[in-house]
Amino acid sequence: MISIYNKFLATIMCLCLTSLGLTAQNEDFRKNPPKPGPAPEIQLADYESFTLDNGMDVIVVENDKLPRVSYQLSLDVPMHMEGENAGLSGMAGQLLRSGTTNRSKAELDEAVDFIGASLSTTGSGIFGSSLTKHKDELLKLMTDVLYNPAFPEDEFAKLKQQTISNIAASMDDPNFIAGNVARVMVYGSDHPYGEIQTQKTIEGLTADKCRMYYDKYFSPEIATLVIVGDLSMKEAKRDAEKYFGSWEGEKLSENEFAKPQPPSQTQVDFVDKSGSVQSVVDITYPIYLKPGDDDFIAVNVMNAILGGGSNGRLFKNIREDKGFTYGAYSNVSTDEEVGRFRAYASVRNEVTDSSLVEFMNEFERLRSEKVGDRELRLAKNNLAGSFARGLESAQQIANFARNTKRYNLPDDYYSNYLKMLSSVTADDVMRVAKKYLMPNNAHIVVVGSKSDVAEDLKAFGPINYFDAFGNPVESKAVSSDVTAQQVIDNYLEAIGGVDKLKSVTDLTVRMSTTVQGMALEVINEQMEPGMMHMKVMMNGNAMQEVTYDGEKAKVSQMGNAQTLEGEQAAGFETQAMIFPEMNYADMGAELSLEGIETVAEKDAYKVLVTLPDGSKTTQFYEVETGYKVKEVTTQEAQGQTVTQTSTFSDYQEVDGIMFPHKMQSSGAMPFPVDFKTEEIKVNAGLTKDTFKVE
Repeated sequence: MISIYNKFLATIMCLCLTSLGLTAQNEDFRKNPPKPGPAPEIQLADYESFTLDNGMDVIVVENDKLPRVSYQLSLDVPMHMEGENAGLSGMAGQLLRSGTTNRSKAELDEAVDFIGASLSTTGSGIFGSSLTKHKDELLKLMTDVLYNPAFPEDEFAKLKQQTISNIAASMDDPNFIAGNVARVMVYGSDHPYGEIQTQKTIEGLTADKCRMYYDKYFSPEIATLVIVGDLSMKEAKRDAEKYFGSWEGEKLSENEFAKPQPPSQTQVDFVDKSGSVQSVVDITYPIYLKPGDDDFIAVNVMNAILGGGSNGRLFKNIREDKGFTYGAYSNVSTDEEVGRFRAYASVRNEVTDSSLVEFMNEFERLRSEKVGDRELRLAKNNLAGSFARGLESAQQIANFARNTKRYNLPDDYYSNYLKMLSSVTADDVMRVAKKYLMPNNAHIVVVGSKSDVAEDLKAFGPINYFDAFGNPVESKAVSSDVTAQQVIDNYLEAIGGVDKLKSVTDLTVRMSTTVQGMALEVINEQMEPGMMHMKVMMNGNAMQEVTYDGEKAKVSQMGNAQTLEGEQAAGFETQAMIFPEMNYADMGAELSLEGIETVAEKDAYKVLVTLPDGSKTTQFYEVETGYKVKEVTTQEAQGQTVTQTSTFSDYQEVDGIMFPHKMQSSGAMPFPVDFKTEEIKVNAGLTKDTFKVE
């Protein structure tokens, strides 16, 4: 319908042009489009700045469009290493908002809400905004937080546990892992930008350490207050003096760190994520490009052409042309100390190497071929539009003012931005591409399945292996006389021996956990040969129930039941086995010993189990004890590929058999779930009636 309508409009337009004798002129117009006009003049909102006696800089942007005002207090905290306290600055910044010596967190929240304001804190400042008529009350709250933080122990304990849980949840996110490793690779673990917070570093933090951070780094000597909104310069000066003039703090010295450098040759930095069907790819390295640098605008144009969005070459090539990914992008981050280039995508395992070839091809194209006029114009138009939209925000104007002062930019830098952007040429783009695109000196960070991907990446450079926090992973050789079957046999012997396991005719396991404050219980009953009944209960109510009689399965969820037969029910066959490892040979499973890896700080054999239907499971067995400590499965669920990781610990003896009493499951839900075994019953006398499918 739309195409017919558009064709009708085109026909009418053509008839109109013909009747006016303009057809020929229109054709000439298409061949010779008009030259772009001069870049428009930008009139930025006026701002003023001054410095208080205590050393704090103040920038004021008057804006009376709305009766609102905002105060952004920013600290230029000197670069420093947090070491074993990595994560302290973020924790201290969040805790700052958790109460003062005058108000509890609840009282502070209530006071902020009462005036319809917002108030937030970080490790490098405080932000508050409100209606202009409430600005004095807002400033009282802001300065109460600034001058009188309480760092309450109870709020710290909550924040600490939440942070640890977030780290644990992120361990299943390949993008999070790639971000960790890329930072370490680019900046180095001995540089502040390369520090990574871990569960261990967060566990070592205390509320007192947060206070020590605040005492040291919250100082007017390194602070800038940006005031934006509906108030006069006279009012702004009066408020700054009244509320911040008495603030005191020590003058802080800068610390020197070695300048991160790109690798001498491109290398692959690989993190093995067993069972993954995709690889996260991040091509990255440090660059030295400060805001306002002579190359700054040309580099932004280059990046827009390369991978700044859906019009970028990476997107069009790797997604639209090759279909390797949902999106491929690039980014250039500038910084006063050291910046970073990165180009990234998530791609299917089987095209990981092919995707890297296309990334490198696009780098080389920009380095060796001039971009066309149309592509250059589109990139500059997009950047100009983004800049123009930013001018609608008074806060952005304030940022311009702060950047001008912080980076010693010319006073008219932002007023002339569009002129400078318009003057960027194809030669400029090629020049900065040769300087800042370094395909031969890059870190290629890949998070994916080592057994499926790593071998194909050797063509791009030497491969180094790392864990999720950027720590090197040593390649540990497996003795030639150890086989995958022997690892399985050792596990069966470790948990009780084959004869003892064969004597088990039925098994009942009851586990519990909490999910977002709700009690969840799982009861799993199994009976030989190959029957199972599992019930999941939330707060005592049945949420899901699965019954399998060896041939048919019945799945009930929230009152809806479905009976599965044939191939649909075949997936329950392995789940119903009490000890499936004893049956691998009869099942026709293929076992492959993939090496030794570290699980929970101990060496574990990695065994890949492939069933006849093609499904794969990666299992890890502790070298020292023989116990299974981890299992990774990948399966289709509601049209999506889900990788589920389960870890097992706290093995205890029940009726002569060792069972894990703690299990953590992640991947199936947005956060990891910790299960505790409440009860195990062996040979309790279950009957076939429990497993009837009707």
